Amino acid sequence: MDRLFTSLALIDVHDDLARNIVGFIESQHIFDDLSGSEDDWHMAEQVELEMKLPGFDSLLPIIHRPFERALVDSAITYPFSNWGKSPYSDGSHGVWYGADSIKTSIYESAHHWHAGLLSDAGFNKAGVISERRVFWVRCDAALINLKEKVLAFPELLNRDDYRYCQGVGARIHHEGHPGLITRSARYLRGDTIAILNSKVLSSPRHAAYFSYTLQDDCIDVREDGIKEFLSIPL
Repeated sequence: MDRLFTSLALIDVHDDLARNIVGFIESQHIFDDLSGSEDDWHMAEQVELEMKLPGFDSLLPIIHRPFERALVDSAITYPFSNWGKSPYSDGSHGVWYGADSIKTSIYESAHHWHAGLLSDAGFNKAGVISERRVFWVRCDAALINLKEKVLAFPELLNRDDYRYCQGVGARIHHEGHPGLITRSARYLRGDTIAILNSKVLSSPRHAAYFSYTLQDDCIDVREDGIKEFLSIPL
């Protein structure tokens, strides 16, 4: 692994990243009593998010503010307080994953949904549906660039064995780097980003809802559960 860290470069990232998580497609929105327009709902969400300054605590009793930090927690903070094994963590620290585009985030999350959760639970049968929500999240950080290393170190794109990548993540975490950027193992035209420090993330905004439906030979992806978006071969 020491060879990997020889002559590594940094990429100065100041951009929005796509964060793809489990999230129900809402039939009723928390702001629908204010307007009948979805654009207005999302604008209200954004105002809600922008009013939450770092360290802000509401003076209202929590029962009166059930959505106080729900969106921020979902889009940013959850993986840093709920550690688990993942491509760049052995479970000893939290990692937030994002992508350079919504399409890349769908390829990555659909793989983990099908090959991981469904297969492990024995539910990988046609007709199974997952609902997802994608956020745009701002990232401002100098990230370790592994994109140019994937040909020399194919372990970085291993789809089944994450031990090498977890070792990379452990070293980066120990040395205090904010994160890394690398090629997507499921969509080679795209990039994935692993963030180990939540302070470099900000300004989460709703992007879109999607549904993933498992078919015999593909995963059917639809925006808002209706509009055809793409089909991922199995």
